[in-house]
Amino acid sequence: MRAWIDLTNSPHVLVLRPVIERLQAKGWDVEVTARDFAQTIGLLERFEIDHEVIGHHRGGGRLAKASGLVSRSLALRKWSKGRRFDIAIGHGSNDITVAAKLQGLPVTTTFDYEWANLQHQVNCRLASAVVVPDAIPAERFNRYGVGDRLIQYPGLKEEYYLADFEPNPSVPQELGIDISRPFVVVRTPPEVSLYHRFENDLFGLALERLVDHQAVVLPRTPEQREQLAQVDGLTVPEGAVDAQSLIAYADLVVSAGGTMNREAVALGTPVRTVFAGRLGAVDEQLMAEGRLGQLTDPEQAIPVRDPDRVRPERVRRDPELFLGLMLAPIAEKIAGG
Repeated sequence: MRAWIDLTNSPHVLVLRPVIERLQAKGWDVEVTARDFAQTIGLLERFEIDHEVIGHHRGGGRLAKASGLVSRSLALRKWSKGRRFDIAIGHGSNDITVAAKLQGLPVTTTFDYEWANLQHQVNCRLASAVVVPDAIPAERFNRYGVGDRLIQYPGLKEEYYLADFEPNPSVPQELGIDISRPFVVVRTPPEVSLYHRFENDLFGLALERLVDHQAVVLPRTPEQREQLAQVDGLTVPEGAVDAQSLIAYADLVVSAGGTMNREAVALGTPVRTVFAGRLGAVDEQLMAEGRLGQLTDPEQAIPVRDPDRVRPERVRRDPELFLGLMLAPIAEKIAGG
């Protein structure tokens, strides 16, 4: 059996790493394509995942995204033609969905934020299976025409791909962080995302408060890294790092992105979001349960260590279940040998 997996953003490497590894362990041939954006390529190299780089991010505007979708989808179709894949898999990658559909290849997409309207109008209508958390009400997918192709799983995606994760204390130490003292991990806003079009003055004010504290800031783009590196008092890694180990040892996470928020939840670290767009159902549920907070005051970004705080026991879900859902479009073919 042969699988094709496309990765277009940094979190997708983390989510689909267990899928790649488990397929390979079962004897599958797995080929990975990747878009050169954020830390995607750096993470693939860190996890030693063989890959082919095809295309790059074209910018955050609607026309740029449309142009990027067309050009990269055609490039992927050309690359994949004749490779005789059994299934294609992506994490919200419109590119692989379009390319696979053009050649009649079954394709699974997965994501956990339901309000990326333009993206899902393409992805959900063309995918053979749409795999999402059961925290998202099924009726929210009616606008995307998913129908009976919707497949839902319990819990957070982070509880699946972090199931085998154990933090490495040397990661913060190598960045000059003293883990005996409080520190915070900060993730910048995804400025290029269409669903995050708001100026976030609160985030900037929070960064100003953190220059006198231990703060590791994880930028999304080289431009963000260059700007942040000029701010004295902030620790800005030069490349892709083991962010999950940083999160596990941190006293607080402040993030404008969904994945890092939920990684903090999965690892038992207090987390506050500064996401300025419309909250998805997963974050709504986490807030209702008191597992995710909203940053409303810059002072809330300052890390404080509570010596009496007990981290909740981690929930570790079986990645094999997640893999099985991703392969649902060809389940009969697999069963038939």
